[in-house]
Amino acid sequence: MIRLQKLLAASGLGSRRTIEDWIRAGRLTLDGRTAQLGDRAGPHADIRLDGEPLRLQASGTPEALLYYKPVGEVTTRRDPQGRPTVFDRLPPPRSGRWVVVGRLDVNTAGLLLLTTDGALAHRLMHPSGEVEREYRVRLRGTPGADVLTRLLKGVALEDGPARFDRIEGTGEGSGSHSSFSVVLREGRNREVRRLFQAVGFEVSRLLRVRYGPIALPTTLRPGQWQPLGPQELSGLAGTAQSSPAGRPPRSAPSKSRARSR
Repeated sequence: MIRLQKLLAASGLGSRRTIEDWIRAGRLTLDGRTAQLGDRAGPHADIRLDGEPLRLQASGTPEALLYYKPVGEVTTRRDPQGRPTVFDRLPPPRSGRWVVVGRLDVNTAGLLLLTTDGALAHRLMHPSGEVEREYRVRLRGTPGADVLTRLLKGVALEDGPARFDRIEGTGEGSGSHSSFSVVLREGRNREVRRLFQAVGFEVSRLLRVRYGPIALPTTLRPGQWQPLGPQELSGLAGTAQSSPAGRPPRSAPSKSRARSR
């Protein structure tokens, strides 16, 4: 018997905070009565949300997979505009449901992680975890060293200051475009695009190539997926359990870290 919010979060039904909000709003019932904060339940309890029975994940190792999201797909289960969603191509999990780890906007492609462990997904996305996200960025124009240094030191966005942890030129640009690899440890909405926009540059192509220890395989093509093995899943769990205090401190940005090759 474990706390209700922990049981449901482990089944991928939402974060603990979301489930606590359901309980406060009186939307959850437990064995025929309105659930209360502090209630405990087991995997065979009759738990319902707005009258609909919830399907709990069977005990055992949670599932996870990586998906190469193409441009044009959304990461929500349903889209009011009728656009395709990433869930259209995914296999059904053995139990529970897929939870997206760090969404990508419709115009961004690349690595998308999904798991049936809602608690793990929440820890991987929480800002306090500072999990690295790496992107390949194609820009219109070529920023100078002073602009790259500004992006490492931090610029003001409408939802607060933000910065990249690393920026490196990839050498793949042309006369009118430039290409960079960037790393940051936040998952704010459209943060990479907004950072470059704040210094006067438009992102024409954005690809996420890594989330924590999981990198996008070179053999995978847009629209394809592959399951994560036990070692990869263990690595993700280890990343989620690491606290910022246990990581090396962020060094002060310097011009040597902003290089364009």
